[in-house]
Amino acid sequence: MTDIEKLTQQLIEFRDEREWSQFHDSKNLALALSIEASELNELFLWKSSPEDIASVNKERLSEELADVIAYALLLAEKNNLNVNEIVESKIAKNNKKYPVDKSKGTAKKYTEL
Repeated sequence: MTDIEKLTQQLIEFRDEREWSQFHDSKNLALALSIEASELNELFLWKSSPEDIASVNKERLSEELADVIAYALLLAEKNNLNVNEIVESKIAKNNKKYPVDKSKGTAKKYTEL
């Protein structure tokens, strides 16, 4: 069992012990993921200098990031998606869209390369 599978199993056990699976349809998991991502973004809101960004509370950062990852794992599990496979597939697609010789050192979208 991979680390991702172990984490997902722990999340499922936590959820099931509380009988929360009834609330965990794809829509609600996607909304929860989006809300948690917004809370993560809020930590960086109005911070512009590298010092301000570096001063973000690491405990809050880790908690919000954990929430994002947890809901992403639960959403993948709900839809029978293998996290390793979908991430590897996306990396392969991005390798084609963003060849190193055209994209290295630039933040341009692939349509602008």
